[in-house]
Amino acid sequence: MSNKKLVSIEDFNEIKDKDVFFIFKHSTTCPISGSAFEEWNNFNDDFPHAKYYSLFVQEARELSNYIAESYNVKHESPQVLLVKNGEVVWHTSHWKITYSNLQDIWNQHFTN
Repeated sequence: MSNKKLVSIEDFNEIKDKDVFFIFKHSTTCPISGSAFEEWNNFNDDFPHAKYYSLFVQEARELSNYIAESYNVKHESPQVLLVKNGEVVWHTSHWKITYSNLQDIWNQHFTN
């Protein structure tokens, strides 16, 4: 799995201009986020050629807010963002973060 942890605004600024990547915002105290994180990790394992980044909201609140402001996407936790060419092209949160939904969005954007 190529899931890298983001901890600072500087980390994010290094990757924000990459072609395509996913970001997962995880709350370490939320059971819904725990379930979503498991789905996220399973998807990462089966689709290793994508770029994945995650952050733990309790450890990186400033970064989480910065990402929300940068992309003009309301912060939620858990939350997944798909970024292409500097823009969020898809995002979802909470119980909608499932392996199936992640696979569907992958297929829509990468198997044409």
